[in-house]
Amino acid sequence: MRRSWSFLTLFLFLALLSTTGCVFRTRPVEDQYSKVPLKDSTQQGLIDSINQQAEAIQSLKATVDIDSSVGGMKKGQVTDYKEIRGYVLARKPDALHMIGLMPIVRTTAFDMVSDGKDFKVSIPPKNRFVIGKNEVATPNSDQPMENIRPQNIYEALLIRRIDPNSEIAVRENGYETLHDSKGRRVLQDDYELTVIQKYEKGCTQACVEHPWLERKIIFGRTDLKPRRQYIYAEDGKVVTDAKYAEYKDYDGISYPSRIEIFRPQEEYAITLNMLKVDINKLLTDDQFLLEQPPGADVIHLDRPQSSLAVPAGLNRP
Repeated sequence: MRRSWSFLTLFLFLALLSTTGCVFRTRPVEDQYSKVPLKDSTQQGLIDSINQQAEAIQSLKATVDIDSSVGGMKKGQVTDYKEIRGYVLARKPDALHMIGLMPIVRTTAFDMVSDGKDFKVSIPPKNRFVIGKNEVATPNSDQPMENIRPQNIYEALLIRRIDPNSEIAVRENGYETLHDSKGRRVLQDDYELTVIQKYEKGCTQACVEHPWLERKIIFGRTDLKPRRQYIYAEDGKVVTDAKYAEYKDYDGISYPSRIEIFRPQEEYAITLNMLKVDINKLLTDDQFLLEQPPGADVIHLDRPQSSLAVPAGLNRP
């Protein structure tokens, strides 16, 4: 009898509060779902679209405007560099050549090449010539240009195909947060394709399964184009966060006219705004060569710190 009386008392108390408005209130939902028509795709359809795009583009030549920034929470400050004119050459399987010019005077700010394994970076304003390997990380907060690896730019420019023999891709339904013309947040469904690497890198025979999260590719539902690509290290950290926007038709192939590349571990970001793009034009081997400028100080990043710099004039191999 006492328990029934307690429940009745609680019910009457809550009913009284709801009528007085002392505790409960109704408020509008801030986030709204987009009403834009969306396209559907299967998991295999997304995989096929990535692979078809990867196979369709064998080379890329672009004139770009480059915006970049260096720094973040680790450094305590951010330095922005705006509107550097540049040129990018990329050729399958791993070759990249990228040149940046100083504003106004148009002299070379940096010149870098990579064959996928080794890279060279010339920095004329610093009289430096940097040599290293793409997989060797040697963060240098005092010389941010030395943190840039051409291979990281290449991987963002040309999204690699998904290999069914060594990778597993799984589709997830997600959403992205956009803003309407009045600045209000709008939620829009997207597709997220998670790519798992099954074996260790470089494994050619007698492979033992070693699965790890390798990439995640985000597709917009309005056109089913890649909007973002996260690339992970084996320890699960994001090493590259690439955003793709404003797709245009270049030589019959849809390609983003703006690519933002963020490297959170080194704290630098590069935005490439495409001014002119040629796809699948012939690129020769000599277009991916970079000679050491006479008198430049040579920095070998794969050597011990005490022997990184080679003073100009010394003929050290």
